[in-house]
Amino acid sequence: MEDQTQQDQASPEVQKRIQDSFDRQGLMAHLGARISRIAPGRVQIMLPARPEVTQQHGYFHAGATSAIADSAGGYAAYTLFPESAEVLTVEYKINLLAPATGDYIEAVGTVLKSGRTLTVCQLEVFGVQKDGARKLVANGQQTLIRVNRPEQ
Repeated sequence: MEDQTQQDQASPEVQKRIQDSFDRQGLMAHLGARISRIAPGRVQIMLPARPEVTQQHGYFHAGATSAIADSAGGYAAYTLFPESAEVLTVEYKINLLAPATGDYIEAVGTVLKSGRTLTVCQLEVFGVQKDGARKLVANGQQTLIRVNRPEQ
């Protein structure tokens, strides 16, 4: 993982809002995924290798790869939204470039353009080995919509 400096970290308030939302996601908990970095317009999520997240050849399953990529992009967008807003995925496309192997995979969501309503993110997923070697295994693009948080 990359070192974080003070200026590339989201504020403590934004980090808490992102982590609290992530902690409410049943799928991420079920998969065993966790956030590894929260910065303005950029979120990284890692998923450790376990038999439960693989397909029949032992590679990380495309569904698990795609799920953490989707969440990384969504939360990257969410870091730039006001507290009164929520985020929903409108669409995403992902290309699986190589079999996803490693001690864990790490999805990186990066905001390319944040608008009043729609936000576009780049999605990347890397297979990471114990020695730190990283290989790009998936790449995609995502469109998200900002919606007002329902009144409670």
